[in-house]
Amino acid sequence: MIENPIPWPDGKRCAVAFTFDMDAETLLHVNFRETAPDRVALSSMLRYDTQVAVPRLLEIFRRYQMRQTFFVPGWCAETYPDAVEKIVAAGHEIGHHGYLHKRPNLQSRDEEAQSLGLGIEALVKLTGRRPIGFRAPAFAFSKNTLELLQAEGFTYDASLMGGDVPYLIGNKQGDLVELPSDVVLDDWMQYVCIGEFNYMLPIASPQRAMEVFRAEFDAAWRHGGHWITVWHPFVSGRLSRADAMVELIDYMHEKGGVWFASLDEIAAHVRKVVASGAWKPRRDELPYWPEPRPAEAPV
Repeated sequence: MIENPIPWPDGKRCAVAFTFDMDAETLLHVNFRETAPDRVALSSMLRYDTQVAVPRLLEIFRRYQMRQTFFVPGWCAETYPDAVEKIVAAGHEIGHHGYLHKRPNLQSRDEEAQSLGLGIEALVKLTGRRPIGFRAPAFAFSKNTLELLQAEGFTYDASLMGGDVPYLIGNKQGDLVELPSDVVLDDWMQYVCIGEFNYMLPIASPQRAMEVFRAEFDAAWRHGGHWITVWHPFVSGRLSRADAMVELIDYMHEKGGVWFASLDEIAAHVRKVVASGAWKPRRDELPYWPEPRPAEAPV
């Protein structure tokens, strides 16, 4: 069913990446700047990210010897350096996730460039490394994002949703590897019911959420795709949900033929098989629509 499946390392059936957006209280300050000090309960919920969930998740991945990817806003690196240092010390990849989780497609080009630069600066100062992977806050990739990422030397993006396997996004300046996911693989859709964010979805049980994630994994395994999930530590790091995640990892190990990898490892593999001629991915030219459709065009 996948027209052009990528050959995975060592003949594996699929690639699996548990990726995390450690947003913490950026979501508070970007949405409620003036009233943030009075939103104590919301703040405590978001702080669960760094104080409880991240250490719990790191222990899970230590037990399974899995190296994964955490996307961290620059403000979080400055505000919660201990949590980020623990992630790095455990061997995981740190990706860029904006500075204060502002949506790039609601910023001017200069504002987006500033957020990108501030995020890079914060991550480099704390980790000593420039990030090579990017996920746009709220998936809000703009018409300027690709060029800005290219100018800063990024090699892959994980914001888009246009494939079951990696593909390339490019322009006249060159290409980035796109590692797409989908909202069906985002824990936000399963678990989040926060009125202050205008998300009032029914809260799924961990069993129901894993049923959805497992169905997507089974299809990726069957057809040679990748399974890239988007988790938020303060959401899925809760006890019952972390338990369910462990059960899902066990299921994947029992099924076999799975390449557990971080996104930088997957992106490097894509580059390798493309360079060797073993695989030719699809290439999307961005932006898809440089200008709005003319107002006088027929509707």
